[in-house]
Parts: sequence; structure tokens; C-alpha cells
Amino acid sequence: MSTSYLFTTPRLGFRRWQASDLDAFTEINTDAEVMRFFEKPLPKEDTLAMMERMERLYEEKGFCYFAVDVLESQALLGTIGLGWKTFEADFTPTVDLGYRIGKNWWNQGYSTEGAAACLDYARQVQIPKVVAMASIGNLASIQVMKKIGMQYWKEFDHPDLQDSPSIQRCTLYQLSL
Repeated sequence: MSTSYLFTTPRLGFRRWQASDLDAFTEINTDAEVMRFFEKPLPKEDTLAMMERMERLYEEKGFCYFAVDVLESQALLGTIGLGWKTFEADFTPTVDLGYRIGKNWWNQGYSTEGAAACLDYARQVQIPKVVAMASIGNLASIQVMKKIGMQYWKEFDHPDLQDSPSIQRCTLYQLSL
């Protein structure tokens, strides 16, 4: 299978979303452990809607939360990339670095490798500043932010998570590029 990647790392390939990603990405988005720090698991129709939003974002801004493959196997790892956040906060609108990978890929450095590559991509497309956020209990995600050189900014209550008080308090990191 020949895949056209927008950019790669030694182990990962970053690309646009394809219809063939739906089942594998739905499996990731419905896994309770993967979605522990998100509002809710995303069934197939919500996963498809997310993929379509990412394609529109890429068309509009030249970035998105990319589909990411493990190059060696061509398996979909999950998503790592840049989003556009406009919820009501004193730091929005802003470019957000985010990652969600299948748990069979956890603890192998993929999120850190991919997040660092996305910061490089942000520099190439001249994004001056990137933020990353996670529920304060999501220590693995926060560790990735630290490893790639992002700096702690503050904590905040995410306005979109008012109905999910256990994950509403978030930490925010930033990096000027």
C-alpha cells in the first residue's frame, strides 16, 4: 500500500483522513481507557463527524488533528496534530496541540515523537504560538507536553466540560514558536 504522507518521523506518517480510517478510529474513540479524560466515547457517527471536521479544518487552515500511521505496519495509531479552539476562554481562539492514540501504542514514545513533529510542522506553516491542554488528572498527556518543551501556563475550568466535573479542571501549556 502506498500512502502519501504530509510529513513523517522515523516511525510515524502524518496524513489526511480517509474513509478507510473510520473503523480503526472508531475502535480507538470507543475504548473506555483511551477516552477516560474526554467527555464521552465517540461512536461511529461521531467519529465520522470528527474526521470530516478535521478535513474541513485542513482545507481552511492547512492543519488539523492528522491521521497518524505507524510506518512499519501502516496501522492507524490514532490522531496527533493541531486543532483550532474557539470555546469561550481568555486564551481563545488558539491553535491546540492534541493527541489520542490506541492503547496498544501507549508507553512507546509515539505521542512525544508525534507531538514534537507537529510543533515542527506548526513552525513550517508559521503558527506563532501553540497551546496544549489536558484534564489535570491526565498525567501521561501532561508529561508529553513537558517532554516536548512546552511551558506550564495555568489551570482553567473548560467551559465545554461543565457536565463532566471530574475532568473539567484542565492544565494549559504553551509554546511560542
